[in-house]
Parts: sequence; C-alpha cells; structure tokens
Amino acid sequence: MKTAILLMAHGSRIPEANDAAREIAAMVREMTGYEIVEVSFREQHLPNIQTGIDACVAQGAKRILLIPYFLFVGAHVQEDLPEEMAEAKKRYPNVEFAMGTHLGVHRKLAEVVVERINEGLTATGWH
Repeated sequence: MKTAILLMAHGSRIPEANDAAREIAAMVREMTGYEIVEVSFREQHLPNIQTGIDACVAQGAKRILLIPYFLFVGAHVQEDLPEEMAEAKKRYPNVEFAMGTHLGVHRKLAEVVVERINEGLTATGWH
C-alpha cells in the first residue's frame, strides 16, 4: 500500500519564503526513501492542504501521513489541521489518514540553534 507524506506548513505571503518547506520536503524524500513527499500551506500560498492531499492521491497514495511543519502547538496544530484531515477523510473515504506530531521541543532543534549561534559568533568575529 503506497504511503505519502504531506508536510503542512503555515505559508507566507512572500513566495520565496515558502521555498524552505519545499527544500525540507526534498531532504525528507531523500532521507526516507518515500516516493511521495508533498508540501502544502495552511495560509497565504498554494498548494493549500486539500490540494496537497489531492496531489498525494493522484500519485496513488492509499495512506497519507500529515506532518505539521510547525514549531509550537497553536490553533493551527490543535484545531485547523485536524479539521483539514477530517475534510480529507470525507473527500477520500478509501484513503487512510493519520496526523504526525508538530516539531515542538526537540534536542535536534536545540542543536540547530547552537549551530546558528556559532555561525553568528563567527560571522561577527566574537568567537
């Protein structure tokens, strides 16, 4: 059974800002080996979440894991994204859907912050 991964990001009205989510999706595809890894946006930019789900189904997905690409638990993670999944279940009753966990608090995120601190200290000559 073909499984798709759908990264759901907030979205920005600045189109170039959304390219980061696409770059992450490409890395995820490479790292996981999943054939279908799509990106969608909750606000401001296309594809929206339902369109992202459509793209997964069009590629033959029978299971879609929705991954909130959000740092914190807020209204989008607690309310809006589950509503999007409920809508998708109505539209595609023969497809299985599950919601993964948002990024949240994770040691690897702290490691990225430390890396950025070191880059900043080096760039300023304060290191």
